[in-house]
Amino acid sequence: MKKESLLIIALLAFLSTICTAQSVKSKGKLFIIGGGKRSEALINRMITEANVGLTDYVAILPLASEEPDSAYYFAKQQFEKAGLKTINFNFTSNKPLGNAAVDSISKAKFIYLPGGDQSRFMSLLNGTPVKEAIVKAYFNGALVAGTSAGAAVMSKEMITGNEILHPDYQSTAQSIEAGNIEIKEGLGLLQSAIIDQHFLIRSRHNRLLSIVIEYPGKKAIGIDESTAILVKNGWAEVIGDSQVLVYQNPTKSKTIQNHKMGSKGLKLDIYLPGEKFLL
Repeated sequence: MKKESLLIIALLAFLSTICTAQSVKSKGKLFIIGGGKRSEALINRMITEANVGLTDYVAILPLASEEPDSAYYFAKQQFEKAGLKTINFNFTSNKPLGNAAVDSISKAKFIYLPGGDQSRFMSLLNGTPVKEAIVKAYFNGALVAGTSAGAAVMSKEMITGNEILHPDYQSTAQSIEAGNIEIKEGLGLLQSAIIDQHFLIRSRHNRLLSIVIEYPGKKAIGIDESTAILVKNGWAEVIGDSQVLVYQNPTKSKTIQNHKMGSKGLKLDIYLPGEKFLL
């Protein structure tokens, strides 16, 4: 009887842990923009979802840009026009943020990541308490928004934009080959999908086709310019002017012949503004 009671208590504790983890995961929101122009409607929806008021601030981290001051300036223009205070949390490896600044990021209700180079962003962020602060803010209910490179860093597996087999940079991959698309570690706020940006306007289909074959357990999501997905409670809502494409590989199909990859039964969905899909 005593053993049964202990088993019941252990089971209840386990279920409580699961429920708590699920609750924590569902607190934050992501606003992932595919680059390009950000309409006033897009900005207003971000502000609404972040639930920020005049006494709150937008924490802007322009780490991805080679000109972070300019990236911050252009980002803050739209937010300040809407009446919000912004703070520039740029830092370098030689000039890290102090404890007070890191604490402010962890307590922010709205974090915004401008564009640039996602590899630059993560190389500056990795190994710093700032990364933990962003994750903490998200788990505590913050809205984390990013555009272009700031969108790419959201997922656990991050597309860098580089091709391993064809190192001369091009805006889109020219082939579907094994081991070609470079992947590095991102922020990991989005676990179930891999994000690509500027998608339709730069015709990046080959890139995501390669990804969905090599990472069949993930949704490969291509977001066009001036378009975003709002991620909350396990769902993604399309917002903005264009479409979002979602590739899936439900049978984990993959064949390779002279580096070229083949696959059967791939699934493609094209979502329009206002439509939602499950992550």
